[in-house]
Amino acid sequence: MSKILHILASPRGDRSASLNVAKSFLEAYREINPDDQIETLNLWTTKIPEFHNDMINAKYAIMHGQKFTEGQEAAWKSVVALADHFKSADKYVISLPMWNFGIPYKLKHYIDVLVQPGLAFSFSPETGYTGLITGKPIVAIYARGGAYGPGSGAEGYDAQCPYLRQILRFIGFTDIKEVFVEPTLQKADAVDNGKAKAKEIAATF
Repeated sequence: MSKILHILASPRGDRSASLNVAKSFLEAYREINPDDQIETLNLWTTKIPEFHNDMINAKYAIMHGQKFTEGQEAAWKSVVALADHFKSADKYVISLPMWNFGIPYKLKHYIDVLVQPGLAFSFSPETGYTGLITGKPIVAIYARGGAYGPGSGAEGYDAQCPYLRQILRFIGFTDIKEVFVEPTLQKADAVDNGKAKAKEIAATF
């Protein structure tokens, strides 16, 4: 039995294009894999640890081989708990809208806490950076009001997909599937087309 972690990054509820496509993906997946566990992590209702002074200093203490202070140790425990929860999944779905050409700040906050040395990546002078979350597939479902894909003429405005793709690869993901739900403000069938693509991926996920 596998566990899917669905990271929900839109606050719009049932009006969210990315969430509606994600639901279609998960429903199709559940039909094929009825015994698998699906957990949804709603970033808008989840308390994400604040990246405050003790936490950033704990990060640098690890990087420089130094001991934690009491405050740093307590702060780092919350980071480890978040990372352990993320890594407990076998497969992942991230559904997210484009905000100001990038990703929602709640998702950025989550990523900034998750991507830490010894938890999501390692570094050595000899080999450089190495991702530590490996061998797991992930599906990213991007919703955008406009069109930013190849041939659109607006590719350079897209800081949503390139950033998420880069950070996922950095922490070890190589099996990355993507669904683009666009342009939701111009095409009435954008969500339906996204659902069709999502169901196609779910069949072999």
